[in-house]
Amino acid sequence: MKSSAAHKVSIITCFLNIEPYLEETINSVLQQDYEQWELLLIDDGSTDGSTEIAKTFASHYAEKIVYLEHPGHINRGSSASRNLGLEKATGSFIAFIDADDVWLPSYLSIQVKLIHQYPAAMVCQATEYWYSWENPQKKNIVIPVGAKQDHLHLPPQLSLSLYPLGQGAAPCICGMLIKKEVIDRLGGFDESFMGMYDEQVLLSRLYLQEPVFLSSLCLNRYRQRPGSLVHSSQESDYHQVRKRFLEWFEEYLYSHNDSSPAVVRQLEKALLPYRKPFLYFVKSLSAQNTGHKIRKGMKKLRKKVKKYSTDISRRFS
Repeated sequence: MKSSAAHKVSIITCFLNIEPYLEETINSVLQQDYEQWELLLIDDGSTDGSTEIAKTFASHYAEKIVYLEHPGHINRGSSASRNLGLEKATGSFIAFIDADDVWLPSYLSIQVKLIHQYPAAMVCQATEYWYSWENPQKKNIVIPVGAKQDHLHLPPQLSLSLYPLGQGAAPCICGMLIKKEVIDRLGGFDESFMGMYDEQVLLSRLYLQEPVFLSSLCLNRYRQRPGSLVHSSQESDYHQVRKRFLEWFEEYLYSHNDSSPAVVRQLEKALLPYRKPFLYFVKSLSAQNTGHKIRKGMKKLRKKVKKYSTDISRRFS
């Protein structure tokens, strides 16, 4: 596929003390069969050898790779780091790859082709949850984005279908390609969310306003490791951060006069365990009892059918 300046992809990688994995991530970008890209490496205050790795690559590939850091080499979090990358980006499209993940060589060429083929603000792929990097005996799992595949979704359908309001799997940031003009219009990342849920804030705004194409292809690998930010957040303050996100989203909907009652109802349902835990408990218990009654009823029905079949067989034998 021929590329031009109008097809340039700005790739944003923010990193913090990720020395063992950063080189592999950068090499996976260098190995892309799509050539029209720039890689912005944003150092979020690293104190290990990852700073030197990033600077070395930026020096050797000065026409393609840029090293950036916050004033004073301070740590400001992933949202502020990604915003710095957006500020310096010169491409028409934005891709993200975290500093421990990798892309397969045709990732960018396929994503760019799809975003030109469909009237979408963003294209998302399935993602391979990558366990075998550490243990070859452990099986990797491919998780598609949790809505209809190879399909253009109009707003606000993905708000209802995907996590954090819906049941479907959210896209991973290493599997997204977004038009830069759209991110700029949405205001980039909310810097008050410094880790977990940072991309969900951006995606929640995007789902309400823009069409999104979901691809069943999977050309990206999301490294699974205990020390990652997402893993540690899920184990510690998950519900605290989730409640804060849901309250932020509620305020956003009201302040922007959103006209989707279905999204508002689903948000209210998501907030129920945090605002009315007793009512949530009663409803959950009722649903469990209903399910138990249905299973019990089906068991009785199966017994009756079996007895009836036996009686019929005896009568005509």
